[in-house]
Amino acid sequence: MANEAVIVGSYQTPYVKKPTQTTQHFILKSIGGVLAKYGVAPTDVDGLGVSSFLMGPDNTTTIAEQSGICAKWTYQGSAGGAAHIAGVLEAQQAINNDRAEVVVVSAADSYSVAVHNKLMNDFNSSMRDYIAPHGFGGTNGLFAMLQRKHMADYGTTREQLGKLSVTQRANAVHNGNALLRTPLTLDDYLNCRQIAEPIGLYDCVLPCGGGEATLLMSKAKAESLGLSYIEILSGDHRSNYGGDQFLLMSGAWAEFQSQMFAEAQISHDDVDIVGLYDDYPIMELVQLEGMGFCPQGEGGRFIEDTDISVTGKLPINTGGGQLSCGQTGAGGGAIALTEVLMQMNQEVEAERQVPNPQHAVVTGFGMICFGKGTGQSALILRKGGI
Repeated sequence: MANEAVIVGSYQTPYVKKPTQTTQHFILKSIGGVLAKYGVAPTDVDGLGVSSFLMGPDNTTTIAEQSGICAKWTYQGSAGGAAHIAGVLEAQQAINNDRAEVVVVSAADSYSVAVHNKLMNDFNSSMRDYIAPHGFGGTNGLFAMLQRKHMADYGTTREQLGKLSVTQRANAVHNGNALLRTPLTLDDYLNCRQIAEPIGLYDCVLPCGGGEATLLMSKAKAESLGLSYIEILSGDHRSNYGGDQFLLMSGAWAEFQSQMFAEAQISHDDVDIVGLYDDYPIMELVQLEGMGFCPQGEGGRFIEDTDISVTGKLPINTGGGQLSCGQTGAGGGAIALTEVLMQMNQEVEAERQVPNPQHAVVTGFGMICFGKGTGQSALILRKGGI
């Protein structure tokens, strides 16, 4: 296919713990950063996607004006932490169908603890009208119920979940853009302050400011510019899968993962690196199970038995993930993809570089409504040419 869409790479702004910059600042910095990184002018871009909780009253069209992009294709994400990957898939289709040739997809917010707390009370009408009035205290209580049920139904332990937080922190020690870089032990994790039992301090993300951007273009365009690229082998996304479930024990990944792997023509054993949406470790287990790396309910044992470190059998969230880097609002749905793309392009610090990753899986999750996240997305990628 002459128009086949590929991903050239990604860019991540510096993360800021208590940002004074606007959300628009982080969106524009991420867009400008990825274009400068790969030598593409704004006037060469004809497609733009943006995901953000806080950019109003601006939107994708006004961001195009502010960034000097004349876009004939646009996307505005509405699925929270699933929106960025969904946007990349939509951009892929736009390029494949000759609706655009060069597309930037950005996700960013100027986030902080105070902004997060305020936003959660008015996140959507379900949360505003039916959950917040009861003093639910944010999403911690909702995911505490999910974690407790997973533990009760399947025997999942805090030690197993702690391995994710501890390993990701070890990765973050070598990531200059991670906000939390102090080494974390399993004892630290198990004995930390409880937030919403059984959710503890190190199960929770730190709201912060920052932005991510992904650059896609046609393969022909990338080759004409002499740019290496990463192929999108398959992907999918859903909104409101499992609407009859109060707690999302199994997401849409379980419905589409087998078709994704068949389309990609690879097996789970071929995957060299995984990027998971990690607002809480328990959701990483749900995504691993949903994407078929282990049967439902066996995520805890899978983590316990698998080397998930940078040099292990299945490296997970090699930059530290949101649990150690921070959550940049809607940008939290892009950090896993940014890290995987940087790994595949050999752009990270040597201490956390996965040796020659060829295939990757990345997942997204978000838009908490009445008790669960209603957006799920995923990609399977392969290192391409040049």
